[in-house]
Amino acid sequence: MHYNIALIPGDGIGPAVIAEAVKVLLRIGEKFGHGFKFSEVDAGGVAIDKHGGPLPQNTIDVCKESDSVLLGAVGGWKWDNLPGDKRPERALLGLRSELGLYANLRPAVLYDALMDACPLRKDIAENGIDIMVVRELTGGIYFGERGRKQTELGEAAWDTEMYAYEEVRRIAVTAFDIARQRSKRVTNVDKANVLESSQLWRGAVLEVAKDYPDIELDHMYVDNASMQLIRDPKHFDVLVTTNMFGDILSDEASQITGSIGMLPSASLCGSGLGMYEPIHGSAPDLAGKNLANPIAAVLSAAMMLKYSFKLDEEAKAIEDAVINVLQRGFRTGDIISPGMKQVGTKEMGRLIVEEII
Repeated sequence: MHYNIALIPGDGIGPAVIAEAVKVLLRIGEKFGHGFKFSEVDAGGVAIDKHGGPLPQNTIDVCKESDSVLLGAVGGWKWDNLPGDKRPERALLGLRSELGLYANLRPAVLYDALMDACPLRKDIAENGIDIMVVRELTGGIYFGERGRKQTELGEAAWDTEMYAYEEVRRIAVTAFDIARQRSKRVTNVDKANVLESSQLWRGAVLEVAKDYPDIELDHMYVDNASMQLIRDPKHFDVLVTTNMFGDILSDEASQITGSIGMLPSASLCGSGLGMYEPIHGSAPDLAGKNLANPIAAVLSAAMMLKYSFKLDEEAKAIEDAVINVLQRGFRTGDIISPGMKQVGTKEMGRLIVEEII
């Protein structure tokens, strides 16, 4: 099989980690007889510098014509003073909207080899952490009406949270379908005791649940969920929630697994097209120093194989390679611990490639 992949290296450490993910995909192609064609395009700060805006039309066109998109990271200090609608991060919102990517999947897994990197108490960590956060991605407060006005207390600003029933239904279906492939448990996170939008959200989730009698469903308010992620992460299997709540909770979940540099993500629509990216930022202070952890980008490539291309065996080969490298004691600086062997970005990528035999 041949697959066309749009590459968006982006800013900061993005190009470095994406380069290692490409090497891993090429090795998978050799082993399993697949062909991967990569088309590199610009988005984020590099696009601002080269094209005058964070998301050129050519980038959108190439992504739409590809089978999938692999993205590094966007943003950095250099562009911090730009207006909000001109900042590099607007490229992410634009891509999600243009490609119709309404479902964001963020797995948070604590590997046995990284148990010491988990900030939770040992007895909690040893119970295991394996959570899939399913975040609605194209609605809610990030895409709602916003504005500013003068009031008697001075300038005021507002952002609007709004969800339509269909937006909630389709993300709930995604969560329940994924739960069927895991432990068959879904936790819905909202703020239905206060927010009208959350009341509609919960009602829609309950309607979808009627079609999944084999799935156990419970509900948590977002403040309680943020506490339970620390207190009892084993409670969660699949967690489904809104755009803003998912943004916050998935970053919290990333930290209890040891390092944000370990976690991938997938942004999906109803078809096979998806955009895959590590959830870490561009880390401009590490750019060009061969210090970044490429594992999140590599695992994002594995998610692409699984969810867009339906290549489960190939995805597992990457996941197993990562586990084997970690079990051999190799670490990048963000996950180093006493007695382990520290390596750089390129060396970690090479070690993972060599494990795919």
